[in-house]
Amino acid sequence: MSNLPDWARALGPTLFAATIRSTPDDFIVTEQLEIDFSGDGEHDWLYVEKIGANTHWVTEQLARHAGIKARDVGFAGLKDRHSVTEQWFSVRRPSAAGTDWLSFEAEGVRIVEQRLHNRKLKRGAHRGNRFRIALRSVGLAQHADPIAQRLAKIEKGGVPNYFGEQRFGRNGANIELGHAVVAGRRVARHKRSIGISALRSLDFNNSLDERVREGTWNRILPGDVANLDGSRSVFAVDEITPELERRCTEMDIHPTAVLPAIEKVGVEAASRPMRMRVGNLKWTLENDVLWLEFELPKGAFATTVLRELAVLQ
Repeated sequence: MSNLPDWARALGPTLFAATIRSTPDDFIVTEQLEIDFSGDGEHDWLYVEKIGANTHWVTEQLARHAGIKARDVGFAGLKDRHSVTEQWFSVRRPSAAGTDWLSFEAEGVRIVEQRLHNRKLKRGAHRGNRFRIALRSVGLAQHADPIAQRLAKIEKGGVPNYFGEQRFGRNGANIELGHAVVAGRRVARHKRSIGISALRSLDFNNSLDERVREGTWNRILPGDVANLDGSRSVFAVDEITPELERRCTEMDIHPTAVLPAIEKVGVEAASRPMRMRVGNLKWTLENDVLWLEFELPKGAFATTVLRELAVLQ
């Protein structure tokens, strides 16, 4: 059982209970990254399919095979371990001869494509992710109409942009890790980042929860910082105008909440949209399985969309 709060849902009570990730093929993630490869340079870019493996572990396996340090492997975003995922990695070439990737072996990992490029892949370089997810529940057909209505609302108005439970670790363990980092305990570099992110994400979710309960998570209020959809551009809102209201209704701009600073570890405050657009949403109901396909911007969590539909088991 999770130790996390049951943050407020925006669209009403859940419609059914469902099982996800019964098999890896029930949760498929495809990274959306557009790049023009230089065709030369000191980095091998590898398009990798991974099953049941987390991104940091794959990074370590690629570095080991190439004979380099893990910090010389780049990726755009962390992907869920319990899924089938396709994403890009960049690996610095140890010499002009490069690395023999045909001999690479790691459980659950397959190199689909290899390219050459003159730059390392940086975090956040992707546009977003495409998901194909199965929700399994006995008797789903009786919920077909409510499901269709709920999904129409999600497609039109989005959902609250909560960080998903996986950000916080099993039973919220990453939150405790974050407290340890702030207290000065030495931890591995990537774990340090995970812990700090969990603390900030918890604060954000709690702030968003308040706006959801007030019914203002999808409205611009005086004093808000607004985010331009699909970008990192933000601006302060001093006065609400009909034009701003129109742009918010059309999902051109979104209200934001704060990802707080943690001065003790040198982390500055930032903003994150309170509303998540769910793009190109498609669904089919087959027997006792609801298949969903949709696109989310980078940093968004598919489970946050699912929790507006169902209790996840």
